[in-house]
Amino acid sequence: AEVPIANGGDGAGHHPTQTMLDLFTIKQAHGGLERLNIVLAGDLRYGRTVHSLAHALHRFNCDLVFVSPKSLRMPVDIVSDLEALGAKITETDDLFGSINNADVLYMTRIQKERFPDEEEYRKVSGSFKLQAPDLNEAKENMIVMHPLPRVDEITPDVDKTRHARYFEQAFNGVVTRMALLCKLLNVEIPGGEL
Repeated sequence: AEVPIANGGDGAGHHPTQTMLDLFTIKQAHGGLERLNIVLAGDLRYGRTVHSLAHALHRFNCDLVFVSPKSLRMPVDIVSDLEALGAKITETDDLFGSINNADVLYMTRIQKERFPDEEEYRKVSGSFKLQAPDLNEAKENMIVMHPLPRVDEITPDVDKTRHARYFEQAFNGVVTRMALLCKLLNVEIPGGEL
């Protein structure tokens, strides 16, 4: 294209630039992306970050566990697409039963602004609340990610655990998007390769 375009998020659809920084963060933590057990939890219906991330992760033969209240499940078209591509998917509403086997726990907030009905939002808000003790049996190298902002789905005591990576993830968003802009605009990065 003569004028490069980067999708920085499209409503409740997808968020490819977030996926780039998420993959980078996972690779930093685990040394690669292949064959990881990834738990995506929270608002999977309206959460555009998880839509894009699930599509990307299946390419690395990751096991995907979708954890959400029934009304906020991953959209059927996305699940169908992924299954047609051979992705291994488990859907559940049991967050705490999914943590111990995870390499990555990717939490999302319940997005009030996406709900057409406030009563529907109230029914599911606060469905999942991750606290530090919930991570006691987690794998040593399991990481907790979140696209931010958070509401109440991750309590502040998790911030001090070895698992918390969401602040590093946010920093990675800045440098990843800078690199993307440089690539799109053919700008060389001194001493760096993309």
